[in-house]
Amino acid sequence: MLRMLTGITAALLSAGVAAAPAADTLQPEIAQIVAGISPQRIEAHVRKLVGFQTRHTMSDTESDTRGIGAARRWIKAELERCGAQAGGRLQVAFDIHIAPVSKRISRPTEIVNVVATLPGSQPQSAERIYVVSGHYDSRATDVMDASSDAPGANDDASGTAAVIEMACVMAQHKFDATLVFMTVAAEEQGLLGSGHWAEQAKLKKLNIAGMLNNDIIGSSRADDGTVDGGQVRLFAEGIPAVKEMSDGVRGLVATGGENDSISRQLARHVKQVGERYVPGFQVNVIQRADRYLRGGDHMPFLAQGYAALRFTEPHEDFSHQHQNVRVENGKQYGDLPQFVDYDYVAKVARVNAAALASLALAPAAPSGVQVRTAQLENDTSLVWQPNTEPDLAGYRVVWRATTADQWQGAQDVGNVTQAKIKLSKDNYFFGVQAIDKDGNVSVATYPTPLR
Repeated sequence: MLRMLTGITAALLSAGVAAAPAADTLQPEIAQIVAGISPQRIEAHVRKLVGFQTRHTMSDTESDTRGIGAARRWIKAELERCGAQAGGRLQVAFDIHIAPVSKRISRPTEIVNVVATLPGSQPQSAERIYVVSGHYDSRATDVMDASSDAPGANDDASGTAAVIEMACVMAQHKFDATLVFMTVAAEEQGLLGSGHWAEQAKLKKLNIAGMLNNDIIGSSRADDGTVDGGQVRLFAEGIPAVKEMSDGVRGLVATGGENDSISRQLARHVKQVGERYVPGFQVNVIQRADRYLRGGDHMPFLAQGYAALRFTEPHEDFSHQHQNVRVENGKQYGDLPQFVDYDYVAKVARVNAAALASLALAPAAPSGVQVRTAQLENDTSLVWQPNTEPDLAGYRVVWRATTADQWQGAQDVGNVTQAKIKLSKDNYFFGVQAIDKDGNVSVATYPTPLR
């Protein structure tokens, strides 16, 4: 983050305001988590999942060697094994519902998510939840074909393996907020597993502060043979495509903040933290909810009003997605494990892990952030509600030009609930972040007008 110094700096220092800990340095615990992600274990998980031959949502549930039933039981057992090694703090369970007959479900079908929860250790933060997911179901060319082999190595054993690896590594650590590691079913049949979980979360009024979806994160090779292992796409929704705007969305539009939705704010944070802890690896924020007219398991979370993002490799090779396994004109088709780059998957998993750890260790994003508009002035006066975390160090105001995507400047303002920045609200976008005593920083909150 570029720290642009303004006239307020000298005033704050002369007033004895202590700067918050630097938020752009490596936290040893997060660095340890990132270093613990293993491409070898990820490869083993992918090959184990592929070994079930098909994980189609309506495939065999009784066999111990083939079908989605065997796959979900293995995932649960693997997460339980990791949880036991971590002292039993990882709570693993099936999340089950029955999907009725629909366009992609030919008979009432049991949909089973495998959910591992790592409870937060700070009472003031434990109800704040961050979710990371991959879908473990797979498909062949015909989405209704439940009997043909559908190895699903990249789509989405790669994402599932990354989630399992993150759960196993991060279960060894304690976080202020709660982490949920989720492998979901029936993505290919219409996002049914994630849709049910997100709906239930909304009904239970769970505080889902962010959701990261990993879907097709396995290949660094494009369909033309180009290899690009140095970047990942991160899809982030701006204004949701709904018939009627909520008051919050209307406020964004009224102030030009279409690029400051809660998902875009989360994406800025993930990009900044991910690139800091995985040097040389670029997180490209794509400003749409998903690939053009396509979707994934973050979409039901967006529909419920939660901040949610999707990770996907930079260049997809569609001969290895949604294809029957075959050789045609000398070319191998099918989503097979030999087409997965496991070092690349590990890099994406490290970005996820760094972002999740940073978010779960940091305070909550400030609430009630507003910009005063009662009088005409060229400065920008901000107010917000105080955080409740006992390890809070203070707050930071961030800003960027209206033509910029990422934050360009920052100013620590101390443990206060208001600040005046000598930059015009007409010319810049602002946000307020909370910082703890270790330097962990929250996602920024975009201010609404205070009239």
